[in-house]
Amino acid sequence: MSKGAIKIKIKRLAHGTDLPIPAYQTADAAGLDLVAALPASEERTLAPGAYAVIPTGLTLELPRGTEAQVRPRSGLAAKYGVTVLNSPGTIDADYRGEVGVILINHGKDPFVIRRGDRIAQMVIGMVAQARIVERKTLSATKRGAGGFGSTGVKHAEARTGGSNKRKTIAAKDKSTKTSAQYRAEKKLR
Repeated sequence: MSKGAIKIKIKRLAHGTDLPIPAYQTADAAGLDLVAALPASEERTLAPGAYAVIPTGLTLELPRGTEAQVRPRSGLAAKYGVTVLNSPGTIDADYRGEVGVILINHGKDPFVIRRGDRIAQMVIGMVAQARIVERKTLSATKRGAGGFGSTGVKHAEARTGGSNKRKTIAAKDKSTKTSAQYRAEKKLR
């Protein structure tokens, strides 16, 4: 643990007293592993497409100005298609309920969860709260209202020196015109 690390208070609930507390698995890991606090006699099977809240048996007290983000474990996602549904899930500093992990199975096979399985990771971060100021107008920018993918196209043109600009525009035009319109326009060029 680094000097000046954020201190988090945890409380184990009755159904999690014998389970390990969240821990970093390596010296430079960003996430603390969270484990399933299911009853020892119970397995939870997630069918493909199914999701469920899996208890961790923990409650937290985070310092003001921090949050905990519940994120998927890359191994579960890569091997089984299992991930955190609301990723990242946010735990606010004033929440005192049990930490639950909403797992979903995007894989093609059923996935079994057992007590003590590492199911997610928790990353602690700083939070900046904004002061909202309503205005009738906002400052202009080069990007303006360009939305999804708008900077990617410009980035590709900059990388090719703009040589693909005509092809890019033609491809966009083609997607909104009929084949006959596209052929007629091509003859005029």
